[in-house]
Amino acid sequence: MQVLAETDSDQGFALSPSGPYRALKQLGLVVLCVTWALLGTFGHDPWKTEDATAFGIAYEMMQRGDVLVPQLAGEAFVERPPLVYAAAAAAATAFSPILPMPDAARLAAAVVLVLTMLLVAATAAELCGRDFQWMAVLLFIGSVGLWDRAHQLSPEQGLMLGVATALYGFALALRRPVAGGAILGLGIAISFLSRGLLGPLWIGVTALALPAAFRTWRTARYGLAIAVALAIAVPAGAGWPLTLAYRAPDHLQAWWAMQSLSDYFSPLAISASGDPTYLLKNLPWFAWPALPLVLWTLWTRGRGFNGGLATPGVQLLGMLSLVIAISMLAKTEPRAIELMPMLVPLSLLGALEVDTLKRGFSGALDWFGILTFGLLSALVWWLWFDAYAFGMSPAVAKLFRDTEAGYRPPFGWTALVVSALLTVLWLLLVRPARRSNRRAVLNWAAGMTLLWALFTTIWLPYLDSRRSYRTVAESVRSALPREGCVASRNLGEAQRALFNYFANLVTVREEKQPINRCPALLVQYGRHDADTGTPAGWEAVWDGHRRGDDTERYVLYVRKAP
Repeated sequence: MQVLAETDSDQGFALSPSGPYRALKQLGLVVLCVTWALLGTFGHDPWKTEDATAFGIAYEMMQRGDVLVPQLAGEAFVERPPLVYAAAAAAATAFSPILPMPDAARLAAAVVLVLTMLLVAATAAELCGRDFQWMAVLLFIGSVGLWDRAHQLSPEQGLMLGVATALYGFALALRRPVAGGAILGLGIAISFLSRGLLGPLWIGVTALALPAAFRTWRTARYGLAIAVALAIAVPAGAGWPLTLAYRAPDHLQAWWAMQSLSDYFSPLAISASGDPTYLLKNLPWFAWPALPLVLWTLWTRGRGFNGGLATPGVQLLGMLSLVIAISMLAKTEPRAIELMPMLVPLSLLGALEVDTLKRGFSGALDWFGILTFGLLSALVWWLWFDAYAFGMSPAVAKLFRDTEAGYRPPFGWTALVVSALLTVLWLLLVRPARRSNRRAVLNWAAGMTLLWALFTTIWLPYLDSRRSYRTVAESVRSALPREGCVASRNLGEAQRALFNYFANLVTVREEKQPINRCPALLVQYGRHDADTGTPAGWEAVWDGHRRGDDTERYVLYVRKAP
């Protein structure tokens, strides 16, 4: 076996589990990862779309005391299974006495991130050795695609956790087939109960493709692991639909009617709106910086170094990544948030050959990250001080697509101290010191965490003023008629969820019940909707929009007296 030597004699110094100051290094990395997971969890209202919709469903579960039949603003929500929503409802129930309810529910998202990172570390230790477990985690949290998506409540978060769990089960399968199979089955169940059939499809195709393509996986141990996985996954996953068949058969039939093979294979769709080049256009930035390191791993192993491509780790991670990539290419309507689970195998695959990366390449990544995050952080700080002192200028407001210039952020000691402390820590971390390939990955992850921290501390009040529906919902509540129902037209899922939470407003949707006698009508208009005037027989009594947002406008009409 050819062995490609490490290109940096300093590799043992950076992030080594047995190097000097081991306990301090481990503690610092744990703090970095936990900080990244918690940032964005607290201090703001639910934001559209996934976060608001998921919170709205969790809120209804709390109100009704039923986690098996998801509902949104008084209507059955049949698109997704209930696991993520139930977890959010449980977190909100447990912590809402001490936290605002949206923050308490969002703790479930932070827990999912922490569990995913633990599984990534465990999988890296199993496939690559303990020396690589932190590298995989740092590549994961440094991925650009996780910027805000990973911190919002969504079924795709549960799908990511399910894929990470299944991947760890696969990794254990050849050595400990019973334990590996049980964990694999648990991952299949989690992915199904979070997002539906997409996760089990990915995992199932991977499970079949591995022995079909590689001799290493054609063993009795792997067969036993798959048998155990099925024995766990089938009853665990079937519990929800079987319970629905007994308690709410109409809900189960509606959910099943929404499942279509054309959703996963666009040529079968009658009117597919998907873009076959979607993955090629989005994966390079979404999976940065893991993707170029994956290409380096494949290039290095493809030339026969360090075990080549025949090692179980490369085969497993490469196959799962390929299956997800092909699925996204074939999907009718791919979405960026559905790429999050793919970052799990890509981060692990990219970590395999970090130590053999050419020094020039790692140096370029390191300095690119330091300059990028340094300049962006300085810009974010300057914009905040300028807005605090003089109000947001029209030029900056235009850059942020804000239609209302002059915003002044409030002064909060906690946010200011946290953001200043993290900035100083980042400067100390990236100071001129002994460079290494691993240090470059650490610096990038720390830079992503710093930038996300600035947005979720000093800039959080501004972001919340742009994305929250609290003011709009409370304003329209004061204009509602004292009696009778309120109909709605074109009202999105996120808006329905938040109007219900903030204003206790559940509308009768014209899309579901076009003929109604409600005395009021709430209409959502988009930026490009033509102004058709007031509908015949109605009178406009209120209109509103979120601060600085011209993409949505809401008008409340009441029926004219006969």
